[in-house]
Amino acid sequence: MPLLSVTDLRTHFHTRSGVYRAVDGVSFSLEKGETLGIVGESGSGKSVTCYSLMGLVPQPPGRIESGTALFDGVDLLHCTPAQSRAIRGKRIAMIFQDPMTSLNPYLRISDQLIEPLLIHEKISKKDALVRGLAMLEAVGINDAARRIHSYPHEFSGGMRQRVMIAMALITRPELLIADEPTTALDVTVQAQILELIKKLQREFNMAVIFITHDLGVVSGLCDRVLVMYAGRIAESADTRTLFHQPRHPYTKALQRSIPSMQPKGKELYTIPGMPPDLSKPIPGCAFAARCESAVDSCRTGELLLKDCAPGHATSCLRVQANEL
Repeated sequence: MPLLSVTDLRTHFHTRSGVYRAVDGVSFSLEKGETLGIVGESGSGKSVTCYSLMGLVPQPPGRIESGTALFDGVDLLHCTPAQSRAIRGKRIAMIFQDPMTSLNPYLRISDQLIEPLLIHEKISKKDALVRGLAMLEAVGINDAARRIHSYPHEFSGGMRQRVMIAMALITRPELLIADEPTTALDVTVQAQILELIKKLQREFNMAVIFITHDLGVVSGLCDRVLVMYAGRIAESADTRTLFHQPRHPYTKALQRSIPSMQPKGKELYTIPGMPPDLSKPIPGCAFAARCESAVDSCRTGELLLKDCAPGHATSCLRVQANEL
């Protein structure tokens, strides 16, 4: 039985200018100890999918229209507030994209770091500080005994991200959701953070959902990958298959956009056009307007995620019709 099983998740935002279908029928599962990557351009629905699971979508304007998300038998989308509090921060933890806006600038690192232990494990503040100190050392904070009582502005961006990882992992969760945790970091620190997440995942036998727009990060970190576009899953496969045998034109376009894949001296490839307006109905394939392989039927056909090979699914209508 999967650790997490999400079925037909739909999260819409009701605004004065219309209803934005940020997540529109997403289904996937996650096994214990597995790493799942979710990739796509900004606005594709990656973060909103995981915010929905965590109960962090602001309501209003957001609303979860349908779906289930079974985590060890509990539906995260329809559980009671008490059930949600017992799971969130204890069994499921999240690392947010920007550590400076996720840490309270008025509170010392020590107070923020041990809060999950005080809430979920009901231990003394002294014991919590001991565990907090050990976790700071585990994530590579130098002179942790002195720096644990510092304020967030006294840390660099990379150090603040390490503090966020320590906060997320201090309760040893079963599932970690990492929302682009390396976006604002330089390449050297980025590699250190990714290696740290892999190391701690092995130690805790933890499942990880890794949200990113960087396919290079996915290739060295994830077991399986979901490619999202316009609130839907365009392609789903294990990492090796996705990189060596991509089927959806959007996945191929994302790979062509990786700078290291470009011929030396050639102009960098960019995907033409812009993502669609999610407040308007989109007939057929949402990527059709930007796709080099699109035909008329792509703009009118019913879009469903179907297997094109064992463990490899795509929503491309031409692939499903064996035309590509």
